[in-house]
Amino acid sequence: MMTRGQCLQEYGSDYYIQKKVESGELFRIDKGVYSLKQHVPEIAVLMYKYPNAVVTMQSAFYMHGLTDVIPDEYDLATTRNAAKIPDKRVKQYFVPDVFFAEGIDKMNYKGYTVPIYSKERMLIELLRYKSKFPFDYYKEIILNYRKILPRLNIQMIQDYAFAAPKSGKVLDTLRMEVL
Repeated sequence: MMTRGQCLQEYGSDYYIQKKVESGELFRIDKGVYSLKQHVPEIAVLMYKYPNAVVTMQSAFYMHGLTDVIPDEYDLATTRNAAKIPDKRVKQYFVPDVFFAEGIDKMNYKGYTVPIYSKERMLIELLRYKSKFPFDYYKEIILNYRKILPRLNIQMIQDYAFAAPKSGKVLDTLRMEVL
């Protein structure tokens, strides 16, 4: 993917960019975003436009295969002091700076690298926001976590739980419902 500025450097002017688009050599994927490929996943475009964001919440549960419910919006986490993302497709979560970088992984999604919180970190997020989810949705994800528990790093889960805001409540819920 390339920005309009990068296309200008490559092709010289808006006229030549437009000619490349008309000839099918270049594709306008989103406002100010171009690609040599015609089909680019929307989440890859959003992560290109907002490189300091991380996929979280319902979008991460879906991408990790913990639910089959396709989210209506893309859930992206940013630091508390980040600017508001002005995209209607995005639901933004402002995360405390000290907890933001905990558990960021890279996922290959349809050939594109997407920053996403790990399954271990997402378990903590699920427990932190338990009351915000419909009961059936929450239970589906908890049951799927129980199935993959042997493959998860328990120490990492506990570390994230201690680092999270409201860690006491999170640890109690973790012990009662998951471990």
